[in-house]
Amino acid sequence: MSAPDTGRTVLVTGGSSGLGAAVVAAVARSGGRPLVLDRQPPADGVPWIECDLADTRGAEEATRRLVERTGGLDAVVTAAGIDVPGRLADVPGETWDRIVAVDLLATAAVIRAALPFLEASRGHIVTVASTLGLKAVSDATAYCAAKFGVVGFTRALAAELAGSVGVTLLVPGGMRTAFFDDRDAQYRPGPDAILNEPADTAAAIMFALSQPVGCAVRELVVCAEQETSYP
Repeated sequence: MSAPDTGRTVLVTGGSSGLGAAVVAAVARSGGRPLVLDRQPPADGVPWIECDLADTRGAEEATRRLVERTGGLDAVVTAAGIDVPGRLADVPGETWDRIVAVDLLATAAVIRAALPFLEASRGHIVTVASTLGLKAVSDATAYCAAKFGVVGFTRALAAELAGSVGVTLLVPGGMRTAFFDDRDAQYRPGPDAILNEPADTAAAIMFALSQPVGCAVRELVVCAEQETSYP
């Protein structure tokens, strides 16, 4: 699978675990330099700033500080995401708001702060939505609202930045990560669940980032062949 040119700097939100960590590893293997915004430290040696992405103004400031500290930016991958499934009446308002803040509002905030650097480098953005950004299901009002928002945001952003910054929307299905670990048992994938490996989804991101200036991979749906949440 193709990868970004050697030396390319890629900022990854949520880069300490799950898909984000897989992207960080893939960037490093390609000879690039990953940067991370997360609440937990990433792999050893990866430059990062501790950041609660639910604080969107704080996320903007952390983005600027990290990129200025490391001297420029070629790509952003907004891999951070959270979910707490449950019926709307049962999910506390603060929890519901936090899901939308991390999954949608922080996506926009980090990209907003990164734009001057990406425009200077003629860089690339990859946003991470979900198959539940295309197909709504019960007990996921916050997550669906956020991920449907990421889809609309990214499509509008691609139109806005055409000719200056590349924009790709990634729509992944379920992956074998810790994303499901803290859920109530009824919302966890069963032992026979068909899920993708995060490294395989990260490889699709690397393919999008490998495209030459002016050639855009606009949207990617990456899921297991028998993924039940798509289409």
